[in-house]
Amino acid sequence: MVGVWVVLGVLLVGGAAGAVLRTRNGRIRAAKATERSLPAPVADALDPAAITLVQISTTFCAPCRHAKAVLKPLAERTAGLRHVELDVTDRPEVAQALGVLRTPTTLAFSPGGSELLRISGVPKGPAVLEALDEHLSSPTS
Repeated sequence: MVGVWVVLGVLLVGGAAGAVLRTRNGRIRAAKATERSLPAPVADALDPAAITLVQISTTFCAPCRHAKAVLKPLAERTAGLRHVELDVTDRPEVAQALGVLRTPTTLAFSPGGSELLRISGVPKGPAVLEALDEHLSSPTS
């Protein structure tokens, strides 16, 4: 009988953990005001005339492919928005320098290199546009 209770307890804890992770997936957070220099691959990827969505990915990350499928077409049809995917499988120092703990994580940077927001998990296109609306409509982002 104790075994049944252990199994039920594990299922309950696992289900609760899964529910918490699901609610956090794709959540958009405003960037923290930090003064740090960007890693070279990120700095090189920035567009001086557009907001750049830098998607941090790894080779074997299945959700990363879904994030790319959302972000790439979004950037292609939105003026002033660019999407770049950086694979950090062999460059973990890039993810570490950006404070990225999971993939996919997408960071939005202004043309000047300031982090505007970050998204953990697979983003939702309309939510990304809504969060970036004030920056996309402003010519001096």
